[in-house]
Amino acid sequence: MDKPSTLQWPKVKHEHIEDPVAAYDQLAGRYAELSRRREPYLRAVESCIQQRVPPGSGSMLDIGAGDGARALRITAASAIKRLILLEPSAGMARLISHKAEIWPIRAEELDSAAISERFDVITCLWNVLGHVRREDSRARALANVARLLSPEGKFFIDVNHRYNVRAYGVAQTAARWIGDKIIDGETRGDVTASCRSGESTISTHGHVFIHEEVMRLARAAGLALDERIVIDYEDGRVQRYSILGNLLYIFRRNSRMDSSSAPQTV
Repeated sequence: MDKPSTLQWPKVKHEHIEDPVAAYDQLAGRYAELSRRREPYLRAVESCIQQRVPPGSGSMLDIGAGDGARALRITAASAIKRLILLEPSAGMARLISHKAEIWPIRAEELDSAAISERFDVITCLWNVLGHVRREDSRARALANVARLLSPEGKFFIDVNHRYNVRAYGVAQTAARWIGDKIIDGETRGDVTASCRSGESTISTHGHVFIHEEVMRLARAAGLALDERIVIDYEDGRVQRYSILGNLLYIFRRNSRMDSSSAPQTV
């Protein structure tokens, strides 16, 4: 009798690319698939934004635009005529089908002093801020966002919440909470973000946030909170408690942004 053959499991190819922009160059061909997996969440975020766009808004800047599809849906639903897409990944930028203006720079490379235009809506979606390394770079990015907002403009940003029990489970979330109480530091939220497609996985640097961290960065940048919404990362439902989802923030310029005491861009 022939010996039964040994079951061979397919090997998963793994590649780690430390620079998130370079990682998205490699992921560009799979981005549509990745977006479909999270469509309930992504669409829920877009719906919340569309309901809160300031009336009469005429311009929008999307930071970390990806393939541009989400920004296009938001501007179409809100009758916004002018759209700027900030996308540093050449691979992702090639996916943008709309003839929008593209700025091929990173979020932390924004320089409000070199940009005369101010925007009624600025978005930074799907944890784009979590792909900015170092807290000082994240702070610089938000400070420039605040200065690029028009006086009545709104800034919409969603981040992965590191105390999201539904996404990470009770044990990991509890360990993170305890660790944060024992050890304080800007790298506490650093993670390895992985995306799998077929038989290959690409990972890169990421950061997941807590509410206090986001608010500290926002206040230092000169942003004032209008609203925070908790959205389930799996099904897109709005939740009451922060431990049940990711965090969508709606900010406006702090009134002191127009005063001599306003924080300066560094």
